[in-house]
Amino acid sequence: MEAKAIKRHIRISPRKIRLVVDLIRGKRASEALAILKYTPKGATKEVENVLRSAISNLQNIKDRGNVNPENVIVKKAFVDQSVTLKRILPAPMGRAYRLRKRSGHITIVVEELPEVIKQPKQKKGEKSGAEN
Repeated sequence: MEAKAIKRHIRISPRKIRLVVDLIRGKRASEALAILKYTPKGATKEVENVLRSAISNLQNIKDRGNVNPENVIVKKAFVDQSVTLKRILPAPMGRAYRLRKRSGHITIVVEELPEVIKQPKQKKGEKSGAEN
């Protein structure tokens, strides 16, 4: 089962956000949160909020409502370009330079890992059915 969270129109360049998102793609949610906590980039706060929202959305989808971040994996994480604000900066000799203030959309999809069925350990000296 998977859940998705999107945050739109973040006033940080998509190129800068991608540096952070690339760090957490494919990792467990608990590990991704730890990475984001200690990464010194401006976009980490926004990415962490989106990741927490995706985990919360997964909890809302589940009937029991409680999901352990150890069992959740970041399935997809990507950044798209949003609106570019165009501004004009005065330049020498009556000219003007165009300033492009870029913004981005963050999308994170998380998925809960299937529960691993634990088989009871065999006692010493016992043989399993396949070894007969």
